[in-house]
Amino acid sequence: MSLYWSIFHDNFWAFLTGARLTIELSVVSLILATLLGLFVAFMNLSSLWPVRRIAEGFIGLIRGLPLIVQLMFLYYGITALVVLPAFWAGSVALAVCEGAYVAEIFRGAIQSIDKGQYEAARSLGMPHWLAMRRVVLPQAFKRAIPSLGNQFIIGLKDSSLVAYLGVMELFGTALLVQANTFRAMQAFAVAGFFYLVMISILTLGLRRVERRLAASTSTPVRSSRAQKAFIKDRIREART
Repeated sequence: MSLYWSIFHDNFWAFLTGARLTIELSVVSLILATLLGLFVAFMNLSSLWPVRRIAEGFIGLIRGLPLIVQLMFLYYGITALVVLPAFWAGSVALAVCEGAYVAEIFRGAIQSIDKGQYEAARSLGMPHWLAMRRVVLPQAFKRAIPSLGNQFIIGLKDSSLVAYLGVMELFGTALLVQANTFRAMQAFAVAGFFYLVMISILTLGLRRVERRLAASTSTPVRSSRAQKAFIKDRIREART
């Protein structure tokens, strides 16, 4: 145990800096993946079959390749076109890899919304994109939050692979400490402790969010008249 404590004590600030970089990398990649995933989800729900095939091909390609292969391919592809710092190149590569899974989360959330609400919005004269933005997407995003939180946890753990791209996040710090001290077991155990703390805190936060969402979710209205009244209230709220 003294060896574990020695590695932890002597390299605490290095591991803490690596953990901070891991969080920053995960947040940036998730934001980019959310934007990409929403775009791909709309492509997948498009009425144009070529657009749907492109989205399905992208999702199938990402699901079919190992993450480390995707990261290497995207990283060297990005840096061959644009010179980016390793942090941003790794963030973009992670975002592309996670975007396919986020797209499926959004697609399922959008399709779970009662079609009557969209039809009621259209019957009130709202164009397609306005009905999606003001009526469907707010509810779909609310339903997607728990799944997005789980994806964030997965992305936080997957970010350890960018250490092989030269980013000194938490796992990269562990590799450096192991090379300097020749204490591989102790270095990776300390890194695992930091990962466990971060994920435990994030899991507790997600549970609180899920409880709030469950408490605020009301039973969907079924009658067409009530649907239109619901949409009118939403339009009125959006205008104020």
